[in-house]
Amino acid sequence: MIVKSYLAEQEKFLLDKKLLLFYGQNLGLKDDFKSKIRKTFNKSSIQNLTQDDVLKDRENFFSNLFNISLFNDQKIFIINDCTDKILELIVEIENKIQTQKIFLFSEQLEKKSKLRSLFEKSKENYCIACYIDDERNIKKIIQEQLKDYEGLSTEVINIIMDNCALDRSKLNNEIQKIRNFFIEKKIDRKKIEEILNIKVSENFDLVKDAVLSGDKVKTNKLLSDAIIETEKIIFYLAVINQRLNKLFQAKILTKDKTIEEVMNNFRPPIFWKDKPFFLKQFKKWKVDQIKSALNITYDHEVMIKSNYAVNKDILFKKFLVDICNLPNS
Repeated sequence: MIVKSYLAEQEKFLLDKKLLLFYGQNLGLKDDFKSKIRKTFNKSSIQNLTQDDVLKDRENFFSNLFNISLFNDQKIFIINDCTDKILELIVEIENKIQTQKIFLFSEQLEKKSKLRSLFEKSKENYCIACYIDDERNIKKIIQEQLKDYEGLSTEVINIIMDNCALDRSKLNNEIQKIRNFFIEKKIDRKKIEEILNIKVSENFDLVKDAVLSGDKVKTNKLLSDAIIETEKIIFYLAVINQRLNKLFQAKILTKDKTIEEVMNNFRPPIFWKDKPFFLKQFKKWKVDQIKSALNITYDHEVMIKSNYAVNKDILFKKFLVDICNLPNS
């Protein structure tokens, strides 16, 4: 059964079914769901596993699943990194579980995925797609999370939105910073930029524009000179992702409007000094190329977040070169 993510975010929703599948590119939203699961079932036994953990020792998993404790009458399982490989096991247990609940978390699952199809067609289990947040969703989250704060003006909301670059994980971090700093619940506009460390380095602004303009020569030169701060790589990825999403939206919206009208109506707005770069990039990219770039961006974010051994600087610079080459292919 397909359920919209905004409905699934209601805590009581988690009580309805025994098996739920969450899939998609929105890592922040999936993390929010995991937090809600832990909060909702804080008196139950909660086990956090991966698909590999389960499949490598099926007997131990079954024993764990069906051995009901006298002290905990409900067991909760969060299984991460799920693919079609776990389908057979899910089919085997779906009619056997009683008070237990299993929450499956996957990355992007194509329509042809058998696991996704099983949950979508089921009348007993839920399937929730976790798509990337749009600007309206991000704005709504900010307004809801900070509704009790004085000084939450449209300008402040736009600053927060621009800084998180449609990344819910970063948004949650930024909101926590605001809560920690403005203890009296009075937001000071002058201090917001300092608290959130708003400014992306000027060097990276130049790199970003060269990369997304498909300018190979300038990109190579800038990558030789620019200082890439390792701790900010996830943020840099989010900035690239935000621009790609805006380019994609512009491609869709210009079927009925001019590109100038679209740029003027974007929220948060495209600043006047950035419009020439955006227009150049809009003309350079095709829709299918933007989709490919968004997938590459997501894959690199997952790789950097999940693999601590990888050389992030080298990987990120290769990513930038690959993105730069894409609109020229």
